[in-house]
Amino acid sequence: MNFKKERTYVMIKPDGVRKGLTGEIIRRFEQRDLKVVALEMFQPTKDQIDNHYPKDEAWQRRLGQKTLTTYAKYGIDAVKDLGTDDDLAIGKMVRGWLLDFMTSAPLVRMVIEGVHAIDMVRKICGNTLPNLADMGTIRGDYSADSPAVANSEHRAVMNLVHASETVQEAEHEIKHWFGDRSVIFEYSRLTD
Repeated sequence: MNFKKERTYVMIKPDGVRKGLTGEIIRRFEQRDLKVVALEMFQPTKDQIDNHYPKDEAWQRRLGQKTLTTYAKYGIDAVKDLGTDDDLAIGKMVRGWLLDFMTSAPLVRMVIEGVHAIDMVRKICGNTLPNLADMGTIRGDYSADSPAVANSEHRAVMNLVHASETVQEAEHEIKHWFGDRSVIFEYSRLTD
């Protein structure tokens, strides 16, 4: 594996597009000598987003458990608010909120390449929970959302951007969103 040419998938979410942060987000990556090798704005279908997020029971239970942890932390009664305290049922509910959110406006999809691109991009984006993201990261500078607020409003956390977490996830997401189309470019930057 050539760590200088590692690729990752990044998607600017509806809140990032609506806030006019597309250029700023791209700038943050390019500023760190990461290279944009594919880029497109698009309106996703529900089916495309449904196939982006895992459907397996374990992943949905984990979503539900995270939600229950947030409710417990803030002393909120899950049964009173959501009608259940079953982690799988809640996970399915949260996944539904994600699908609704991700189809609510256009998205920007891109492939980023560079030295340890997966780790670098995630570091630049910051913690997936904006209320815990460090200042200087994309989420820390431009979002103030939290799971407690999102849960109370029965919606997904608005955290501006999605970034692949692992090599396997990046490969899957690049293939899912760009397929076999030859829109991923090979080129040298002046700093290469």
